Amino acid sequence: MSTLTGTLSLVRLALRLDRVRLPIWIVVTVGIALSTASTIPQLYPDEAARQRIAGTIGSNPAMLAIYGPVYDTSVGAVVMWRMAIIGALLAGLMSMLTINRHTRQDEEAGRLELIGATVVGRHAPMAAALVVTIGANLVMALLIGAGMAGQKLPVSGSFAAGFAIGGLGIVMAAVTAVAAQLSENARTVTAIAGTAFGVAFILRLIGDAGGTDGPGWLTWLSPVGWIEKVRAYADDNWWVLSLMAGFAIVLFVVAYALVGRRDFGAGLVRPRPGPAGAGVTLSGPFGLAWRLHRWAMLGWAVGFVVMGAAFGSIANGAVDLLKDNPQIEKVLAQMGGSTAIVDAFMSAMMGLVALVAAVYAVQATLRLRAEETTYRAEPVLATPVGRIRWATSHLVFATVGALLMLLVAGLALGIAYGIQVDDVGGQLGSVLKTALLQLPATLVVAGIAMALFGLAPKYVIGGWAALTLFVLLGQLGPILQLPQWAMDVSPFTHVPKLTSAVTATPLVWLSVVAVVLGVAGLVGFRRRDVG
Repeated sequence: MSTLTGTLSLVRLALRLDRVRLPIWIVVTVGIALSTASTIPQLYPDEAARQRIAGTIGSNPAMLAIYGPVYDTSVGAVVMWRMAIIGALLAGLMSMLTINRHTRQDEEAGRLELIGATVVGRHAPMAAALVVTIGANLVMALLIGAGMAGQKLPVSGSFAAGFAIGGLGIVMAAVTAVAAQLSENARTVTAIAGTAFGVAFILRLIGDAGGTDGPGWLTWLSPVGWIEKVRAYADDNWWVLSLMAGFAIVLFVVAYALVGRRDFGAGLVRPRPGPAGAGVTLSGPFGLAWRLHRWAMLGWAVGFVVMGAAFGSIANGAVDLLKDNPQIEKVLAQMGGSTAIVDAFMSAMMGLVALVAAVYAVQATLRLRAEETTYRAEPVLATPVGRIRWATSHLVFATVGALLMLLVAGLALGIAYGIQVDDVGGQLGSVLKTALLQLPATLVVAGIAMALFGLAPKYVIGGWAALTLFVLLGQLGPILQLPQWAMDVSPFTHVPKLTSAVTATPLVWLSVVAVVLGVAGLVGFRRRDVG
């Protein structure tokens, strides 16, 4: 029997399991690309406007670091400059999560052991995961290319842009495949792959921050930087895609070799033995929940500090850029709810922070489902610990964690911008106020996830689907000029803006909705069967 026996059957199984997840990832990424392509000509209608943005970006190290240089002033090049980072982020995350889910996560949960008892080769699960993930990235690349070409952009540049984004996704699939062989824990695999992804972004950031006089060679060391080096709609350097393909192939070979060098269920890096006895903090469910959430919470907090500092550091340059473009000022004012451009920018940035904080809140809430499906909840619930108490212990850290993320990001943003304008005290207070205003809407998203966990656990993915919908409404709604009733579906639409008169009514209603959803989830969990 070949080590790849059963690969096609596992591919069909993975496609069935991901029949909702993968289309959502692809549609969101392609949708953002196409919306960017349709709006850039309106925001920068002539060559002079595009030259101004290129000059503004090129003279601001912070904006160069975040977005990269505008390497050409054609419409297509500005579109690619604007969408490259978010496209890379989405493609990379899709690949990381898909590979991890069908390799280490299934192995940790015991599902691959059941599959391995059938006529399936040793390398078939990893091969199937790679086939599905690579296929998803290729479909995404083709749709981006076809869609951008449909926006009357050059065909060659459109497909170069699409395959640059898809190529980065394939590279991250390869990185995650290797990480899945190193650790026996799926969360550690995510941390390893995520760290590698973060390092790639940092290398690109440092390489671009100095402009033409900086260490540009660092950009060549980053797969994220390779997207920029393709120079879609300018030079269309197709040969750069061969770097992505070659790097991915090398990592695929390494992952293939490592699969045969470890025991099933184990990783190449052995975890260190735990203490012989449990500490005092593990005497109850809240101590256990703290142990489970603490490192993830710390990692997220560090990321939010970096994000807040980055937004604060580009604020001055962004304001200067927006002052020269009334079209952008109008759109940003719609997103941030303020005609004052600085306040609109700050409101929009904290709105983005809140969306990312909602990602943390949903992830932390759905840790309940992960504990249940991996049978770690049953031993805890077999003790005098009740269901409500156990579930509440995780909800506490989802809630406190979301608050922490908003505060540390607001703190970093306010300090970074305040230093630039010599008004740390004034800016810090207003930004922290905006951060706190975002909390009820963020908790509504967590409440949706909790309600699904308690009432319809098979459909907990609906929590992610709801968050995706809210992201699309918040970021694309003003651009697409959606009707207000559609915008009102998102809880973030109801958050008072920075310079608006803050009224308690929407905050109270959002808080009530979050509490009702959370209580419904707790009651449903208490009444249903575990598992």
